[in-house]
Amino acid sequence: MRLLVLGGTEFAGRAVVEAALARGWEVTVFHRGRHEAPPGVRSLHGDRTAPGGLAALAGDAGAWDAVVDTWSAAPRAVRDAARLLRDRAGRYVYVSSCSVYAWAPPAGYGEDAPVVEGASADAGQTDYARDKRGGELAVLDAFGPDRSVFVRAGLILGPYENVGRLPWWLARTARGGPVLAPGPRELPLQYIDVRDLAEWILGAAEQGLSGPYNLIGPQGHATTGTLLDACARVTGGAAELRWTEPGVILEAGIEPWTQLPVWVPPGSDLHDALHSADVSRALATGLRCRPVEETVADTWSWLRSLGGVAPQRPDRTVKGLDPEVEAKVLAAGAGS
Repeated sequence: MRLLVLGGTEFAGRAVVEAALARGWEVTVFHRGRHEAPPGVRSLHGDRTAPGGLAALAGDAGAWDAVVDTWSAAPRAVRDAARLLRDRAGRYVYVSSCSVYAWAPPAGYGEDAPVVEGASADAGQTDYARDKRGGELAVLDAFGPDRSVFVRAGLILGPYENVGRLPWWLARTARGGPVLAPGPRELPLQYIDVRDLAEWILGAAEQGLSGPYNLIGPQGHATTGTLLDACARVTGGAAELRWTEPGVILEAGIEPWTQLPVWVPPGSDLHDALHSADVSRALATGLRCRPVEETVADTWSWLRSLGGVAPQRPDRTVKGLDPEVEAKVLAAGAGS
C-alpha cells in the first residue's frame, strides 16, 4: 500500500506512520518541517495555511492508495488538499472527532446522531466542532461518500501525546504522596490508544471502508480506577490515591476534564458525550483495544525517555490541577 499522511510527525499522525511502516507500506509525509519525520518515510514540506503552501505536494508525481489527514483548524485547508488529491489518491481518511455531534448527544449515540450546524468546507478557523465537521464536508465534496472515511475519535491516549492528559496523571503519581482521585473509581471511561486508532485506520484503508465511525474503545474497557491504579503502579507506587466524591470536587471549583484530565462527573451531559458513544460499527470492522495497563506503561516509558516532560500543543489548553488546590481539598478530609 502507498500511503500519504498529511502531518505525520506528532501524536496521531506519527502513530499512523509508524504502524504503516511496520506493515511494510510505502509512506510519504507532507509536513511543515517543525518536527523530524519518522525514519523510513519520504518527506515533502509545506505549510497548508500559507499561500502556495501545497506547492511541494502539487509538484510531486506521487499517487497513493490512501491519504490520512489529522487537521483540526480551518476547514479550507482540508478542502484545498482534498481537491488537489482527488485524482491521485484512492481514499481519504480524515481524523475527525465525536465533537461534531450536536450538543448534547444522548448516552449511546451512534454515527447517525445529529451533527453541528453552521459548518462549511470553505470556512476559516472557528471552533473545534465546526472546524472538524467542515473538514468532513471538504473531504466529502472532493472524494464523495464512497471514498471518504471519517474517523470520529474520542479521547486519545498513548505515547507521543501532546495534549497533556495522561502525561499529567503520570507526572502527578510519580511525584507521590496523597493524590486527589476523582470518584467513583468504577466510573466507566471511553478512550482509544493512539496505536489502536492507527491500526484501525490502516485496516479501513485496506478494506475500502467509507463513511463515519465512532472510534473509541467500548465503554468500560477501562474505569477511572483501573486507569489511575495503572498510573500509580507504573510510576513506582509512591502515590496514595484518595478517592473523592464528585460533589466534593465540583464544590471546590475544580473543573472536570481540564483540571482533572479524562474525568467528568457521572450523570452529566459531558460524561454522556465523552464516555458513552456507541462504537459497535468500529468494533465490527476490526477495532481492537489493548489493555489500559499497556497504554499507561508505554506512555510512561516514552515520557521517561523525554526526561519526564511531554510536548504540549500550543493550540490546546494546559491540563492539570494546581498542587495548592489539591492539597486544600485533601486537607479538608476528602477522599479515602
